[in-house]
Amino acid sequence: MDDFEDFVRGKYQKITKTLIEKKKYITTMESCTSGLIASLITDTEGSSAIMKGAFVTYSNEAKIMQGVPETVIAEYGVYSCETATEMAKAAKTAYGADIAIGVTGTMGNIDPANNDSTPGEIYYAIAYGSDVFVTKDKLMSKGTRAEYKLVVANLIADKLLSIL
Repeated sequence: MDDFEDFVRGKYQKITKTLIEKKKYITTMESCTSGLIASLITDTEGSSAIMKGAFVTYSNEAKIMQGVPETVIAEYGVYSCETATEMAKAAKTAYGADIAIGVTGTMGNIDPANNDSTPGEIYYAIAYGSDVFVTKDKLMSKGTRAEYKLVVANLIADKLLSIL
């Protein structure tokens, strides 16, 4: 796990340095990753120049409080491309960022509070300029929640690097 973690951390260091060079602000609204992506971005010296803040919205209520329309969650489910998109758009607007990431999904067990929960399914969106890049992915079973979160962070890093 340590080698993989270092590998992922290296990607986020590159992302952060690129954003600093380009003078682009980034933010996140994270559910299943619980703020890991924001943490990885801010692990690099100088990150305060590109990160004003981020949201950890673990519950449906928290997502709604931060601007995700309740109607989107009701119609498409909290675990959906549509919700991930609205998470990214709401975070981007809230912080006036150039880039925003929204991520939701089920890691490990089924979520008893949401009937659209499928273990291993994740949804993430990256809002950049007027574009939104949305992805649904299925993860292979992992041993721990920390491993799941790191795998998701790696997928998002790859997408970010391809966009930047």
